[in-house]
Amino acid sequence: MMSTAEYQFQDFLMSVHDDNKEVVHTVNDLLLQEGCKVKIGSSKTNLFSVKYTQGRRGIFNFMLRKRGFKASVYAANFAQYPDVLNSLPESMVAQIAKTSACKNMDSPPTCWDGCIGYDIPIGDEQYQKCKFGCFQFDVNAESIPFLLTLLQSELNARRTA
Repeated sequence: MMSTAEYQFQDFLMSVHDDNKEVVHTVNDLLLQEGCKVKIGSSKTNLFSVKYTQGRRGIFNFMLRKRGFKASVYAANFAQYPDVLNSLPESMVAQIAKTSACKNMDSPPTCWDGCIGYDIPIGDEQYQKCKFGCFQFDVNAESIPFLLTLLQSELNARRTA
C-alpha cells in the first residue's frame, strides 16, 4: 500500500513533461539515499512544489508552475566549487542575474537580521543575490546536467563541512 507522500509524488510525476521525468527520478533517488526528507505541496504560484531538506536545511526544490518547470538548489557552499559556477551556460547565469538583489548587502539592511545573501563570482562578474532565489533555474535539456552537477557539488561540500 502506498503512503500519502508516494501518492502525492506520483501525482506530481504524472504532471511533469516526459522530457523531465528522468531528472525528477534521478534527483529524488539521490536525495532519498542521502537521507533527505521530502515534502510535497501546492500554492497559488506552484501547481506542485517538491521540497527536499537535509536535516533542517533545504537543499533542493522542484516547482511546477503554469508557466513552466523550475528547480532550485540551495547552494550555500558555492564558494567550494567555483569551477561548477564558471561552467554554467549563459542562460543559467542570466537567470541568476535576473533574481533579486540581497537587501542586507545594501545599506541599511532591510531584510530580516539573520539573513545574508550570496556574493557570487561567476567569470568576471560579481552577483550579490538573495539566497532564496538566486539558484533557481528553468528545467530543460540544457540545464539538467548542470543542475545535477550543482546538486552533487553541494552534497559533497555538505559532507565535508
